[in-house]
Amino acid sequence: MTPAASETLHRITTLGLLPVIELGSVDDAGPLLDALVAGGLPAAEITLRTGAGLTAISALRKSHPDALVGAGTVRSADDARRVLDAGAQFVVSPGTSPEVLDICRSVGVPAIPGVCTPTEVDSALRSGADAVKFFPAEAMGGPPFLKALAGPFRGVPFIPTGGINASNVADYLRLPSVIACGGSWMVAPALVAEGRFDRIEKLTREGMSIVAEVRRRA
Repeated sequence: MTPAASETLHRITTLGLLPVIELGSVDDAGPLLDALVAGGLPAAEITLRTGAGLTAISALRKSHPDALVGAGTVRSADDARRVLDAGAQFVVSPGTSPEVLDICRSVGVPAIPGVCTPTEVDSALRSGADAVKFFPAEAMGGPPFLKALAGPFRGVPFIPTGGINASNVADYLRLPSVIACGGSWMVAPALVAEGRFDRIEKLTREGMSIVAEVRRRA
């Protein structure tokens, strides 16, 4: 892992939460990240689920240079090249694509592929993954399943995502293998579309308080 990739993963680990964002409009990107920063979470995983995602990554890298801006739902080599050209500082995928991992590694950007079985974890690691995304976390069995899955893969950083919210995020964060949790409850598309950035800031602050409390008790 390059020093730059290591530093990015360190920042994700320090924050403990990674907001997974689906944007309907590029115009919402700036106010949304402002709300996240105000809530203590200067990071955003902008997914490619909508046409606004790629443009938003580029815009946020310019408007919020101190924030951590990455790309999600990166499924192909072409996707990887486009988000890296846009300035993505990390790349998250729903599955494992060796081509995506190779492209990201060549420029020192951490790639975090999705996994949900021992075979998939092993495959991701052999392909050069810096960390893995346990997805879909709740549907696959939640913390008990992840605890069992992580057993044979000591030292592998997991970022569980999928069905995680304020009521269960602490259960994941207590697992030694978990460096951060991905979630969209604080950045729900409806909240963004309605311009409820004050609500997003409040939910973000509450989420960061949960992270702080779990780590204080660890």
